[in-house]
This record gives sequence, C-alpha cells and structure tokens, in this order.
Amino acid sequence: MLPRLPIAERIEPLPDACEVFLKLRALPHCLWLDSARKHPTLGRYSFLAADPFDYFEAPAEGPDALTKLAQQMAPLPAATVAELPPFQGGAAGIIAYDLARQLERLPQPRTDEFKLPALAMGLYDVVLAWDHEQQQAWIISQGWPETTDAARRDRARRRIEQFRHRLSESSPPVTRRATSLVPFTSLAPQYSVNGTPNLTSTFSRENYLRAVARAIEYIHAGDVFQVNLAQRLLHPALDDAGELYLRLRERNPATFAGYFDLGDFQIASASPERFLSVRDGEAEARPIKGTRQRRSWPEADLFAGDELRESEKDRAENVMIVDLLRNDLSRVCRPESVRVTQLCELESYEYVQHLVSAVRGTLRAEYQTLDLLRAAFPGGSVTGAPKIRAMEIIAELEPTARGAYCGSLAYLGADGSWDSSILIRTITAGCGWWQFPVGGGIVAQSTPALEYDETWHKAEGLIRALV
Repeated sequence: MLPRLPIAERIEPLPDACEVFLKLRALPHCLWLDSARKHPTLGRYSFLAADPFDYFEAPAEGPDALTKLAQQMAPLPAATVAELPPFQGGAAGIIAYDLARQLERLPQPRTDEFKLPALAMGLYDVVLAWDHEQQQAWIISQGWPETTDAARRDRARRRIEQFRHRLSESSPPVTRRATSLVPFTSLAPQYSVNGTPNLTSTFSRENYLRAVARAIEYIHAGDVFQVNLAQRLLHPALDDAGELYLRLRERNPATFAGYFDLGDFQIASASPERFLSVRDGEAEARPIKGTRQRRSWPEADLFAGDELRESEKDRAENVMIVDLLRNDLSRVCRPESVRVTQLCELESYEYVQHLVSAVRGTLRAEYQTLDLLRAAFPGGSVTGAPKIRAMEIIAELEPTARGAYCGSLAYLGADGSWDSSILIRTITAGCGWWQFPVGGGIVAQSTPALEYDETWHKAEGLIRALV
C-alpha cells in the first residue's frame, strides 16, 4: 500500500518568516532553514519547524549516530507531494564536525570546553514551508508518530490547528534558559583581539602565522595538498540567540542560512555553502574555495572579482576540492554519472566574493542518502585533501574542538530527500558564550599573513551581528 500523503494547508496572506520565527522560537527545538538570500534555485525554499515529536543527540564517542538516525526514520514512510516544497517532514538538525571521528580513525581535539553533541536531530511532523518564487507558504502535517491512517489524519489536523493558533497569537516573551556556564578560566588559552572589546581568539596573530607555516611544511613534505586551518573567536553572550540570528540574517544574508535550538546550545548560521543535496536519487555538492573581500567602490569590487577568477592559487585550491568530492561521490554514485557542472564561478555575498563549483552524481540503486553522507562527511572544502591526513593535521594545529563549525545543518525527508549546508559563518551560542571559528584553505602557494587576513574578512559579517 502506498504511504499516506501529508495534509497541507495554504497560509494566507503570505506570512513574514521573521514574524513566524518570533512566535515559534519559544517552542522546543525550533528550527529555521532560512534562504535569507533569495535565489531562483539555491534559495527558493525556506522551512520552519518546532516541537518535534522526538529528539535525540549523540556524542562523538558513542555508538554509530547515523545508524541511529536511520533507525529513527525507518517507521516514517511518506509520499511526497510534488507541488509542495521538498521538505515535508522528517529529521532535521545538526551534524557537528566531530562526527567524523565515528566515520574515520582520527585523533581527539586537544581541548573541548563546550562538548557540543556530534549529532542532534529533531523528528518533525509539522513543517511550515515557503516557496519564495511562487510567493506562497503552507503548513504541512504528517500525523506522526501515529501509524494507522485514521490516527495519522486526526493527529495531522490537530497539529495544524495547534500551529495556526500559535501563529494567531502575539509573540511570547523570551525567557532566558539557565545553562551551565563555562568560566573564562576553564577555556583554552585566549588572546585579545584588537578593535573589538571582549572578543578573543584561540590564536595570537604570531601563533596563527606559525600554524599556517607548519601546514605549508606538511604540504611540501607530501603529506597533503591542502589543509583547512581555523581560529576560533569567542565573545560573551549578550542577549537571546534568536535575536542574534535575526541581526545576522539582516546584516549578512546567505542562501543556506539557518537557526537551530538544541536546548543547551543554539546555532545561528549565515552559510553561503551547500554541502550535499539529494532529490530523486540525484546528488549535488557545491564546494566554495577562493575568497576576496568585497570593496565599497563598484570598480574596485569588479577588479577584486576579476583578480579572484584569475588567481592560479585560488583556482588550484578549488579544483583540488572538486577532485576530492568527485572521488567521494564516486563511492556511492554510478561512476559514469559523476560530473562537474560548474567550475570556479564567481559568487558575491555581503562581505566577500567566492569561487564556487558544483559536482553532481546519481546514487547507485544499493545506496541511500545516509550512505552518501558517510562517504563525503565532512565536506572536503573545510578539511583539505587528502581528507583524513588533513583532519589529522587540523587536530594537531587547532587548539580546540570545532563543534558545529564545518559540520552541517540539514534535513532528511521521509522520502529520502536531503539538503544541507556547511556550517561556516556560523555562531554557536551556549554556556554563556558565542563562538565562531573562521578559517581558510592552505596550499603550497599560501602566504601566512594573507591567510590570517582572510579569516578576518570572513569574520566581518559575524562581528557586526554581535551587537
């Protein structure tokens, strides 16, 4: 028997997503997959969900988290309504960078003061979905965890009414939840940052230059072709993480932006980068490598873009990751289907310009979405190549765990559809702090001082959102 379709009702007039967020963010595990920077294909849809019927977390040292996720999803078969936005209920949340230690043999980070879960997912039976091209929005309700047709239908309708009632009310006041604070004295060594009060880094400028130089030594020795290196910036939390996210999306809008409330932590992301998507068995990765700061004068901005396009160093950095992703996708895709559909094209954002490529492939019949995730996580654009050796060097050179940074904010539909960002330009709130690493890819041609400056170009939009 075919799976029952969800119940979907149009929301009219078209609701403002920020207003909906303000009304739903107090519900447990509020999630907003937010195309804050609209785009006809990459930024066409946004999704807001809250109050999942189940929620689970997994530590990096625990049992196989992706097997657990597959088990949680198995009882939730659902058909997809083709006319609706693609995420119509399922699992959604974060996969932190340290999940890689469940997939490969890797050293532990030198310090992990915050201990963010390696995976945190809600199972959402209700999703509010926007199609920005059609200027339409829906409440989609699956009726889970009920399994019989009648019970699912009744629950689906009740849940729609619950959410409609919530949307008709005024925004509830924000109550700051009590969480365990990490005192400054318990942090890894911190270094003051000139120009921004109370902002610290895990690196001094001199230490970062030395770390880049060490990475270049590894490259010359033949250990790797490229390695990503980041400094973690830290600022005391000033207000609610939801307010922080609204400032971030206003000042640094991004195609793959998002917010997720884990309970003890909140993720506020302005990511411009898709990690992996899967739709009808077709997979795509969109790696970003190569960065220039935006210029205030149009002529200077055009010149910076042309310089980036023509940079042998930046193009080589991008092509290395494209080759890595071709290999990753080939592990689970039909080999003849893996192809590069975009190579080193320029994309401009609020504070930076990037070179962006795209790799596509068709999943083999014996593999599913989570097999692709196992094959490709973490994204090569935030590790380096070869991936495992690059991650070993990251663990050696970076003083602290990455946490959510360079992981993914993602959804997995009950029909197997998947979309995910790479968590760059991302602030993790929790334990009294806002943390946001910034980094870049190091190659043989890298200049340590320029690599250090690039991290600050990437941090600019995040720093402007702090207050």
